[in-house]
Amino acid sequence: MNSNLIIQALSIDTQSLKQLAKLSGAHEIQAISQQAFRLVGANSDSRDAVAALCQAAAFDYGFIPAARRLSDFGLVVMDMDSTLITIECIDEIADMIGVKPQVAQITAAAMRGEIDFAESLTRRVSLLAGLDESALQRVYDERLRLSPGAEKMLGILKQHNIKTLLVSGGFTFFTERLQARLGLDYTASNTLEVVGGKLSGRMLGQIVDAQGKADHLNHVRTGLELRREQVVAVGDGANDLKMMGEAGLSIAYHAKPVVQAQASHALNFTGLDAVIPLLGIQ
Repeated sequence: MNSNLIIQALSIDTQSLKQLAKLSGAHEIQAISQQAFRLVGANSDSRDAVAALCQAAAFDYGFIPAARRLSDFGLVVMDMDSTLITIECIDEIADMIGVKPQVAQITAAAMRGEIDFAESLTRRVSLLAGLDESALQRVYDERLRLSPGAEKMLGILKQHNIKTLLVSGGFTFFTERLQARLGLDYTASNTLEVVGGKLSGRMLGQIVDAQGKADHLNHVRTGLELRREQVVAVGDGANDLKMMGEAGLSIAYHAKPVVQAQASHALNFTGLDAVIPLLGIQ
């Protein structure tokens, strides 16, 4: 298959690009931006050698079909915590009540796939009982930050009429605000129960777990009359794997090893805007 090799990093030196072109057998180096380059006609059989050089140089790379175009895609589905945003919201909420270490420990185990997500979320949320609802707004205002490149990525997707779905094992308090702020097309997440202005330690409705994420992806995809190969999924934890498995293209963003091992591509050194060059030529 005729492939292009996409190289991305915060800083890329010419010598390394030439070395990668030689390693991969590419016949041309095209600049996509200052932080992204396309090596045309690369041989994917060189993957191991390319991977070793890129890891040492802190470059992200991806072999993609030369014929791939951004217009091939119609929906990008993304996780929220540690993907679209830099924090794990539940950990920061827990910090407001002094139980962050306990909650973070459960979060980490769930993301590594060591604990069933629904069980882990139920356990974590129970530790939040009694916290004033206003703490959620404080987390949003004071701690929530978008991942680098998020707005640039979303802007380009919008320009090309590619729909966006934010699907999260986190909470509607945050996904709804991000939807309004960023112009996201669809969201799905969990609702924290509030009684008398305080968190009850419970959730309302069915938990959006790994299967729930996959189901929401397929529901939106079907509604948009898209094929599986027209869908991109971006995630970082084990809870994203079923969702990513339902997409034609999956991207592990600063992800756990178990996720990187199963994804089409991995981004470890760059921001979310690095998703765009992997989708092909604009």
